[in-house]
Amino acid sequence: MTDLREAIPEYPGAVKDARVGLVGFGLRASLWRHVHKPGQGSEVVMVCDTSERGRADAAAKIPTAVVTSSLDELLGAGLDAVLVLTPDNRHAEIAVQTLRAGIPTFCEKPLDVTVEAADAILAAAFETGTRLYVGHNMRHMPVVVQMREIIESGRIGEVKAVWCRHFVGNGGDYYFKDWHAERANTTSLLLQKGAHDIDVIHWLAGGYTTRVSAIGDLAVYGDVASRRDNSDRRMGDWFSLDNWPPAEQTDLNPVIDVEDISMMQMVLDNGALASYQQCHFTPDYWRNYTVIGTKGRLENFGDNPGDSIKVWTSRSQNGFVKPDEDIEIRDGEGGHGGADPLLIAEFLRFARDGGATDTSPIAAREAVAAGVVAAQSLRTGGGALDIPALPPEWVEYFNAGQPTR
Repeated sequence: MTDLREAIPEYPGAVKDARVGLVGFGLRASLWRHVHKPGQGSEVVMVCDTSERGRADAAAKIPTAVVTSSLDELLGAGLDAVLVLTPDNRHAEIAVQTLRAGIPTFCEKPLDVTVEAADAILAAAFETGTRLYVGHNMRHMPVVVQMREIIESGRIGEVKAVWCRHFVGNGGDYYFKDWHAERANTTSLLLQKGAHDIDVIHWLAGGYTTRVSAIGDLAVYGDVASRRDNSDRRMGDWFSLDNWPPAEQTDLNPVIDVEDISMMQMVLDNGALASYQQCHFTPDYWRNYTVIGTKGRLENFGDNPGDSIKVWTSRSQNGFVKPDEDIEIRDGEGGHGGADPLLIAEFLRFARDGGATDTSPIAAREAVAAGVVAAQSLRTGGGALDIPALPPEWVEYFNAGQPTR
């Protein structure tokens, strides 16, 4: 059948959908729902996955898409954009090829699990001029956006410190029953899980980490004897709130060599100080940020819609007092408080038109670098280590919005 949108694109009501491909149809494949909107600007036309299950899931959910195990087929399909949604340690392997093929590329966070791999992605984008976008969806989450709005209003003054505590209550189910539990795949959960929070810390503080130290331990899950190769299953097959307490978890990954509790301290390039704590065996699951400025401080109590951000700007000597402001966290439609559809909409607009974005490839790399070097510090005695710098021309190019050269 002739596609009238292609046959008469000049027709005033015509919509030419961006032809989008996905590489990897696993844990983050849910993003396809925000991309696949035929007649509304974008359509998933091809999915590439090396696993039979991934291909079967893709065929069932997007029956109009071509499903393949061949990356070469995808690279040659004339796509307008591609989402790289593979396991983290394969991001560079795929993204470098899609970028060098000239396809605007969405790379799921973290950018990769080593500094060298992350830099290889930036190098490919810089050298080819192909647009690169990194999926740090928390930059669109209401709690983060609202905290940044408060900071930018000047109400708490110049930011001097950011503290983040991350209670990963589902850690045993999310990260210790599959590939996430192995250093070979993630480097560390301080990087893999923490990349979100490190990026948010940098964004709220207005600077990047230059020096870091860390401590941590495999305190609980390493002692759990029940192990199983879960490569035939996915997280949805085993997740249950009944998997509690942590020491009584079952069917953990055969190899576990990442830490389940970690703490890092950061010195930022603008003089601000930051700390990040992550624990995978807490009963509750949320993030708590405290941001301290020269005129006050803010802190979120809960990170979901309906929870609150409290702001103190008046001095008190009476211990804990009622905040000067108590701001309800907004809601949004879609995953992560509405962040996922906003993320995809921004990527598709950027792939088509370019321009400024709330996410940043430089910021994504700096989050990876801080997490990688923190893991090195943690495993070598906890001493302070420096973050390797990027070439200034890369920083200038990406900070300018990847302009056409």
